[in-house]
Parts: sequence; C-alpha cells; structure tokens
Amino acid sequence: METQPIPAYKPIRMTPLACADSYKWSHWNQYPKDTIFVYSNMTPRGSRRVNKEPFVFFGLQSFLHKLIYRFNQDFFALDSEVAIMEFAQFYKKFFGADCPDDSIEKVTALHGLGYLPLLFRALPEGSIVPHGIPVLTIENTLPEFAWVTNFVESWLSAEFWQPSTSATTSYIYRKTFDKYAALTSDSELFTQFQGHDFSFRGMEGIEAASASGAGHLLSSCGTDTLPALHWIREHYGHGMGSEYLIGTSVPASEHSVMQTHGSEGEEDTYRRLLTECYPSGIVSVVSDTYDFWKIVTETLPNLKDIIMARDGKLVIRPDSSPKTPVEIIIGDSDAPEGTSERKGLIECLWDVFGGSMNSKGYKELDSHIGAIYGDSITLDYQEKILSGLMTKGFASTNVVLGIGSYTYQYVTRDTEGLAMKATAVAFGDALSFDTKEIVSIFKDPKTDTGCKKSARGLLCVDSVDGAFYLRQECTIEEHLGGCLEPVMRDGEMLRHQNFKQVREVLWGAA
Repeated sequence: METQPIPAYKPIRMTPLACADSYKWSHWNQYPKDTIFVYSNMTPRGSRRVNKEPFVFFGLQSFLHKLIYRFNQDFFALDSEVAIMEFAQFYKKFFGADCPDDSIEKVTALHGLGYLPLLFRALPEGSIVPHGIPVLTIENTLPEFAWVTNFVESWLSAEFWQPSTSATTSYIYRKTFDKYAALTSDSELFTQFQGHDFSFRGMEGIEAASASGAGHLLSSCGTDTLPALHWIREHYGHGMGSEYLIGTSVPASEHSVMQTHGSEGEEDTYRRLLTECYPSGIVSVVSDTYDFWKIVTETLPNLKDIIMARDGKLVIRPDSSPKTPVEIIIGDSDAPEGTSERKGLIECLWDVFGGSMNSKGYKELDSHIGAIYGDSITLDYQEKILSGLMTKGFASTNVVLGIGSYTYQYVTRDTEGLAMKATAVAFGDALSFDTKEIVSIFKDPKTDTGCKKSARGLLCVDSVDGAFYLRQECTIEEHLGGCLEPVMRDGEMLRHQNFKQVREVLWGAA
C-alpha cells in the first residue's frame, strides 16, 4: 500500500477577520447606515469569588501585540485580491452562501486603509480595580469604520480574561501569605516565593499556560511554568534589565526518579541526590511515592547528619492525602494520639531537625529542612494550612504551597464578570465626525439581577486617594481626562509597560 508523505507542521494562518464570533460578520450592516462612531468598554462586572476581592488588570498589552501583528501579517500585508478572497471563501464555506457585496466593500475599505482605525484607552496594567469600573475603552478613529470597535470583542475577551483572572487569583494568594507572615514570621520577604506555579500540565496548551503563568508571576517569583517567562519577555520585557528576577525555581525530583530503585532503595536514592547530585543548594524531593510517613519518621532521621551538614536545604514534598492537603501539613485530629499523622509534617520535621523561636514567638524550622505541598491547593486550603500552623505555634513561612491547574483552570470569564459593552454612538457623515454629537446607549435587562446593567455614554475613570471611581455620560473633553490612558491608536502602540512596572503598579516600588 502506497503511503502519502506526512506534511510538516506549520502554524495555522487564517484571516484575522475570522478571529471573531460569526455573528460579528453581520453587525456591520445592522448598525444604522449613518452610524459614524461606536464607543465600548470592558468592565469586570462582578466577582463569583467568596470574598469578592477586587480585580487585577493585566494582559491587554499582549493582546494588542497579537492584534496588530496578525492584522499586519495576515491581512494588510497581503495583496488586496488575496486578502479579500480569503475572507470571501471563509464566509462562503461557513454560511453556505456567497459573501454579500456590502460585506466585501467593508473588508475592501479596511484593507485599503492599511491599519486598524481604533483607539484603545486603558488603566495602567497592574491596577487593582473594584468591580463595576471599566479597565479599558475602545472607539473607532474614522467614521466609516464604526463597525470595527465591537468586531474585536470576541478576540479581546478570549485573550484577556485568563491572564487577568490568574493575576487576580495570585494576588489573593499573596495577600494571604503576607497576612500570616506578618503575624507569625521573621521572614516576611519569603512570601514572594511561597506560592509556586505548578499549573502547566493542566492548562489548555502552551499559550494558556504562559498567559496564566504570567499572571501568577505578578505576585510571586516561584514557578515551574517555564513558557511564562518567555511570554513575559515577548510582551512585557523591554527595559527591565537582564538581572531583574521574573521567576525562579529549584531542582526537584519526580516519581519516575524515586521509583528507579523501588521502595527498598528509596533511602539510597535520597542519599545519592543529597551527596552526589546536589551536595549544596536547595533541592526538592517528592516523598509520597511509596510510604510518606516512613520517609518522615525513618528515612529522614537516618539521613539527618548528611542533611544538616549540607550547605543548603532539603525540601520535602508530599503530593497526596487521604483527606486534604491540610491534614498532611498540620496534622489530622482524627488520627491516633502520638502518631505522625496526628502531628503533621511540619511538627514531625521539627521533632527531627529542630529550629528556633522567632521574635514573634513562633517556631521556624532549621534552615536545612523545609516543605512544599503542590497538589490540589485552593485558597480555602491555603487559609486552613496557614491558620493551622499559627494555632500550633509554627510560622506560616515553614511551608511553600504549589498552586496548580485546579486553581488556575477552574475559572471562567464569568469569575470576574468580564464583559465588553457599547455605551455611546454618534450619527452623521464623515464631515461631522470631528464635531459629532454623542448619544448615550446602555443595556438594563429587567430579567437580570442588575449585574448586567451597563454604564452610559462616554466614560471617565478618576482616582481619589488611590481608589478608582466612574463618571458616566461625560463630555468629549471630560472623557479624555482621568486614568484611562491612550494605549494603541491606528495600529501603533502608544504605551509600553515592562513587567517590573506592572508589578510596581500592583505592589508599589518596594
């Protein structure tokens, strides 16, 4: 049987006009014929989180890079006939009908222009924003392209919601680490490494892992998601300097390593890792391959002299529990009195290696030993672990918590209620564009709880004592002020924030 050669992989190229929900291809004809201006905003309308934490704005800059690149590369750079044909063929195959002449005219006019006639205005990325406050606005800059404003909605939403939602999640984790460290620890700077990103393998591909991982790194320097660092350097990297720390990790074992000599040879594997592979520095060893509590109560005491003699730290990693991670770290009150299960990992490590009492009266493990739990950690478990350690008299910084895809994947666009809505239009002709009269529009569904009620008219976001608030139905002059800064106009970037600057907006220059 004759075989056909397998084609080499190459990235998908498609007209950027297909980067939209299909109904967008009909909206350009549904607006009134004399519509010359459409003005929209994107707002986190409401949180589905238990504590209703504010929203962290992050990810617009990366979207704009992709938007500009894709339109320039796969639309404007093509010959007109090719660009229009690609759109028309796509339209016909999808709808089963020839592309209407008026749609061809819209696309032809855009291609002839040679750039996206849009103005994006936005808050500084890294801003902490109450729900209900717009983080960005979009408007068309030429009267014949009013349809372009909302055409980019689907693409913007799909690219933007995940990095901002992950940034918000990471910010909440960091605040909780900081809270307990302030109460129990002398190592408060350690919290920037206390939440570690283990989510890569559970995300929806490398791009999703990278964007989410970048959001994580706004509030943490601990990550195993390597592509996130490349994503950050690509979209937020200029001007930071090569020495600036974006993210880091340590050598660590996995189960395949620990299995190689079976359960009987596990202690020898530990010994080899500590003396041959990593005679100094930090190394993390997964310890639940066979019998976790045997490792804690037998193997570690047997290796105590080696561990204490090293110029470094051995980090013990349990990755499974018959209940939750909480019981492994702080102990299971249902377990028999005096057992390691009852004590929990941190107390067991204290019994073997000791440590010191800090200035706040809490126990801190000896610097040669530590712990990380990297499976199924949630915000609820984080709170229970840190508060449980404090109750037992231990500093919260005795443990690092891995944050995985269970946290970063079990979210949606609706977690923060992100939505783009038009709030103003204008009618007339090309000659009246510069003197246009703004008409306020809005949505207010009677069948909704009120969450979907939109703002009205041109918008201005002001800041008073560091808090944002919204003014609606502004004049053209008023809406040009405030905190929404021009970011992109007519296909050209007007503002660039590097990652360090975004972090500084979120956390301050310190």
